[in-house]
Amino acid sequence: MSVEVEHVAPAPVVVPCGPDATVGVFVVSAERLAFRPAVDVQRLARYGVAATAMVAAAAVGVAALRRPPAIGSVRMGHGGWISVKGASLPALRPAAPRPWWARLLRARELVVR
Repeated sequence: MSVEVEHVAPAPVVVPCGPDATVGVFVVSAERLAFRPAVDVQRLARYGVAATAMVAAAAVGVAALRRPPAIGSVRMGHGGWISVKGASLPALRPAAPRPWWARLLRARELVVR
């Protein structure tokens, strides 16, 4: 396969020598020599798919970590009162574990009565 361009001499294709080498051609004209890099569409597509997968994984992780509401359905009752009729009682959530520094210092919880 060959492509002919007017007023431009044929140029060799640069073969990459390493994983980060740029593929392209040298364009030789009467005035100068220029390197024109080629766009690696497959590499760009791989990076796009990888970025989309990372964003999707982060969204799934955030959605999985969200806590469900403590009370299920809340409706507006007669006269503007809030009705939780038919809703089950919320499960008691365990207290948050003590931070490592509180255990290290043997700190006591401050309770005001």
